Amino acid sequence: MRYRPRLTDTPLSHAAERQRFDRLDALRALAMIWMALYHFGFDLDHFGFVHQNFHADPVWTVQRRCIVSLFLFCAGFGQAIALDQHQPWPRFWRRWAQVAACALLVSLGSRWMFPRSFISFGVLHAIAVLLIVLRLSAGAGRWLWLLGLIALVLPQLVQHAWFDTRWTNWVGLVTHKPVTEDYVPLLPWAGVMWWGLAAGQWVLLRRRAWLTGTLPAALEPLAALGRWSLSFYMLHQPVLIGLLMAVLALRQA
Repeated sequence: MRYRPRLTDTPLSHAAERQRFDRLDALRALAMIWMALYHFGFDLDHFGFVHQNFHADPVWTVQRRCIVSLFLFCAGFGQAIALDQHQPWPRFWRRWAQVAACALLVSLGSRWMFPRSFISFGVLHAIAVLLIVLRLSAGAGRWLWLLGLIALVLPQLVQHAWFDTRWTNWVGLVTHKPVTEDYVPLLPWAGVMWWGLAAGQWVLLRRRAWLTGTLPAALEPLAALGRWSLSFYMLHQPVLIGLLMAVLALRQA
């Protein structure tokens, strides 16, 4: 039997609305906490408390790839759940508008703080575009695995200087990484979200209990945090930066 997600506007049943997927929420929360710790280290370096090379040191570059991969995989997996629950298009667009608005705020905030290396296409920008791509391609079923593989491999095979400008580097086929504080182009990262969607479809069809099973009580706060991932993402850096600026001000007082 082949899984075919329905892209209808059928309202969710009461049972589907009540169903939670705490295990995925907890996994998403772990990605968020890891990201916050990474950003705290970056902020410590930015304000001179420590001295680390976040752009070249494998300790940090590998961590960043892992964090972004886990975050985008969960986002793709979440789209499988949304489609399984027959999320209507109006609800999809409301959520999409929240992500897109936050992406714009990230660009504006980083332009103020890092005028020469502001974020024009970071993780939220990628998610905003890829949510639409995943929604439209979800019916590909098992072909999503192949699409994901192509997206992951293509940037290693094809690069061109035309994609090196800020207006085109969002595609990902660049000859060198642009100077920016966060760069998550569609290629190769669409591959991670496609694989998340494909994995979600497979699990929902064949191993649904992996998602619907209960969590240990000690991990329930993680699930709660995972359901507020966008708010956490938008607030954690202003809080961390504000605290470090306060420490600097106290030192200079």
